[in-house]
Amino acid sequence: MTMETLPKALEVDEKSPESKDLLPSQTASSLCISSRSESVWTTTPRSNWEIYHKPIIIMSVGSATLLFGVAITCLAYLLNVDDKTKVVLKMIGPAFLSLGLMTLVCGLVWVPIIKKKQKQRQKSSFFQSLKFFLLNR
Repeated sequence: MTMETLPKALEVDEKSPESKDLLPSQTASSLCISSRSESVWTTTPRSNWEIYHKPIIIMSVGSATLLFGVAITCLAYLLNVDDKTKVVLKMIGPAFLSLGLMTLVCGLVWVPIIKKKQKQRQKSSFFQSLKFFLLNR
């Protein structure tokens, strides 16, 4: 049954609240493509940069933040500044140091997770092609 043959009673007015429920949501979460929504069976080769660019960026930001925290902490102990500035530097330095270390570790942990996922994806595609070959003989 096509749209032309639908009775007028079943058609929804575009200005009615029911039509808003029927329209797909265009939120940020629906526009963002998740890695889980990628097809497992696609065989398009991806470069290492496409695979590892997110953890590399996270590790770079973490390293920069860690080094900034180390520099601020060293300045707090080496510079002769007034007490207020020294207290602020002694609080901010370790905070950046810990945030940087945490971000760096997150990036470092992400790499083995991606490697494991790549191996699973290769195994899945192998078993799928083997299943296809055996069933279509």
